[in-house]
Amino acid sequence: MYKTYFGLTKEPFNLTSDPGFLYLSNDHREALAGLVYMICARKGFVVLASEAGMGKTTLLGAVLRQFQGRIRSSLILNPTLTPNEFLEIALMDFGIRDIPASKALRLNLLHQMLLQTQHEGKTAVLLIDEAHRLSSEVLEEIRLLSNFEMADQKLLQIVLSGQKELAVTLDRPELWQLKQRVAFRMAIQPLGAADVEQYIQHRWKKAGGTLPTVFREDAIEQIAASSKGIPRVINVICDNALTAGFADGTRVITANHIVKACGELHLNGTVVRSLMSLADSPAEPSPVAVPTTAPAAPAYSGPVLRTLDRYDSANNRPSGWSRWFRKAAVNVATTGNV
Repeated sequence: MYKTYFGLTKEPFNLTSDPGFLYLSNDHREALAGLVYMICARKGFVVLASEAGMGKTTLLGAVLRQFQGRIRSSLILNPTLTPNEFLEIALMDFGIRDIPASKALRLNLLHQMLLQTQHEGKTAVLLIDEAHRLSSEVLEEIRLLSNFEMADQKLLQIVLSGQKELAVTLDRPELWQLKQRVAFRMAIQPLGAADVEQYIQHRWKKAGGTLPTVFREDAIEQIAASSKGIPRVINVICDNALTAGFADGTRVITANHIVKACGELHLNGTVVRSLMSLADSPAEPSPVAVPTTAPAAPAYSGPVLRTLDRYDSANNRPSGWSRWFRKAAVNVATTGNV
């Protein structure tokens, strides 16, 4: 609706999980690097947990982009299935169409596919989103799938991604054997105020907008307070505010627009300013600082994963996982779009 009006080529705050719009905060960068490392090193199980709306699905899409043509993957987005249904949809997403009715034959088919993938020099990866919704029976089935292995490595890499309840689920006594097999656990925290501003700038630029954005400084402060740093909520607020700006015939989004948007979205309880206190706010936009370019990393002879170096950490040092990429003899393909 407002793309042309604001000079954009795409919707900057769409709710779809587009890896091309992924903003790498420190936590997102660490999680991306950790997932890539787990797949490269064939560690078996990894768990990614955070509250809803933090971009986990987008992150999984970014992981798949990192390995274009080098992995064979199955991505399950709706895991509310029976054990038999889960195995069937996993096989289908691995590209297997002629699926037998017998579970024994299905498992044998999966084993043969994993061996063939290994023979081709690729890695088989099973990614399960919304994993907190998995039943104990399906989780046990997944644990048994991890038994497909060779003497020195796992044949199937499994990523469990879900909300915080996933960590609680894995602590159940009956899932102790599965918990033992988890090689890594990672979490993503809500964005801080500085990251919220950079997140908005990043998506605005990706959508074809020029920097600085049309969001005034007080608007960004209001977004940070109202969204509590959750990317999905930021998107909803910004989209509504831009629609309101378009309707008002203005190309400057102020805190007033944000407060109104939050009211329509029933987010008033998180708003820290009132419309009355903002009534006399100046109409002209205040300058918005454009994020500076990250300082160049020191020269080294190891592999490069440029995606992870795009954003600096708070102390201007590469993240722990990024430093691993500098030392490991792993050549990871990058797309430059993440």
